[in-house]
Amino acid sequence: MRRHFNNEEGEVENIDISPLIDVVFILLIFFIVSTVFIEETGVEVNKPDAMSTQSLEKESILIAITNDRQVIYAKKNIGVKGVRTVVSTAMAKNTNMPIILQADRSVPTELLIAVIDEAKLGGAKKVNVATSAL
Repeated sequence: MRRHFNNEEGEVENIDISPLIDVVFILLIFFIVSTVFIEETGVEVNKPDAMSTQSLEKESILIAITNDRQVIYAKKNIGVKGVRTVVSTAMAKNTNMPIILQADRSVPTELLIAVIDEAKLGGAKKVNVATSAL
């Protein structure tokens, strides 16, 4: 793609914008490759409220516990027993990755504690429970 301009003497000058397009594509590829993708749980839970809510790291493992006692990771029901496998696989890649549990407010404490135990047995060092800010 070339642009033609006439200068004061009537000569035609060419501006080649092909290198500019190449640079734009290289930048686009760089940003796509360096983007961090957050894997969502795939279900909506009604989180409990808390006064001490804090933002956590973007790179984390999100596990949801629904009001009908399903344990969901990456849109799949893994159950309580699947938590240890998911966490140990993720810990092999990054040993400091936090686990964030998105538990519905109606989930029994017994189930929440069982999921936390499985996460810790899988090698998790940080297990957090997601809440809504008041």
